[in-house]
Amino acid sequence: MSKRMTYELTYDAPLADVAAMLGDPAFREQVCTDQRVLSSDVTIEEVGGVRQVTIDQTQAAEGIASFAKKFVGETIHIVQTESWTSADQGTIEMTTPGKPGDIRGTIALVESGGVTTETVDMEIKIGIPLVGGKIEGLIGDLLRRALKAENRVGRDYLSR
Repeated sequence: MSKRMTYELTYDAPLADVAAMLGDPAFREQVCTDQRVLSSDVTIEEVGGVRQVTIDQTQAAEGIASFAKKFVGETIHIVQTESWTSADQGTIEMTTPGKPGDIRGTIALVESGGVTTETVDMEIKIGIPLVGGKIEGLIGDLLRRALKAENRVGRDYLSR
């Protein structure tokens, strides 16, 4: 079983500016700070023409339903990896090391009239019988909150 989630982030900026922002470690760290992560390590590098973005973070498991908390514990370790093959297309993968499941999807940037829309389309899979579907729904809600934070920080970043 899996849950699909699509989320759009809109920026009043050209695609090139949004792509540059997404490749800026300072921006990625600002997003982590805004989300109040306990620890984070951001790495961005070019490998064979592909921009690799890795965000290794630990978050408090606040606001997570008690049935799910016994699976994840008091903190959640998340490794987010993005592979950008061009300025406007990439893939995303999120894992929680040592826990069942993963999140995989695509990221696309499209500009129209100087406004850029970032579309994140992901499939959430949690391999736990009986409660996996509920946990997928909770993770979807957490991802939406994280993407809202990224959009808020990004709008501020681009307005400077």
